[in-house]
Amino acid sequence: MNDHEVYEECLRLLRDGLPDPAPDALAEGREFVPLCIDKEGDVAVVTFLHQWDGAPGTAPFIEGWTFHRRDGEWMGLGGAGGAAPDEPLTRRSSGEMGRYLQKYGSGRTVRNANRLLPWGAKWVNEARLRVSAEVARIRVGKRLLDVPVHGHVVVVWSARRGPVVEALAPDGAVLDELDLDRPPVAARPRG
Repeated sequence: MNDHEVYEECLRLLRDGLPDPAPDALAEGREFVPLCIDKEGDVAVVTFLHQWDGAPGTAPFIEGWTFHRRDGEWMGLGGAGGAAPDEPLTRRSSGEMGRYLQKYGSGRTVRNANRLLPWGAKWVNEARLRVSAEVARIRVGKRLLDVPVHGHVVVVWSARRGPVVEALAPDGAVLDELDLDRPPVAARPRG
């Protein structure tokens, strides 16, 4: 799959949403699995698990593509990727992960690259998270995001400071929080 095909698939996902139910394996002959989408105002990110040529034995990675909506159209800003965790489509418990939320990737793209002067850049940020099996939803500010069956969630923002993400149990209790502006720290015991 070339970059143009990936871009077109991202636009389709932004328009139509993720497949339901979420895929839990790379299908035969398919190079990628859409993982998650997040939109906040006029910015968005789409992430997917990618395996080059669908070839077994090659290490999969997770890619995130950021977008900015201008004049009603989503415009691609760029993408970033990194190594996928072991067994990326298997959801783990908090005991296996060491906490309820784990940040494993991030990216940043400029959304006003056409400006004349170098200062005044406006950024679109994204963080890729793995969420433990005990978490039903995450809260990002006032937004509530359901956690797909595979446990991967992406968060997008354009503010200067990164948001705080809260992991919510099925009953709405806060299990953990992660400040995306700070380096991750070991989980605090709840008591």
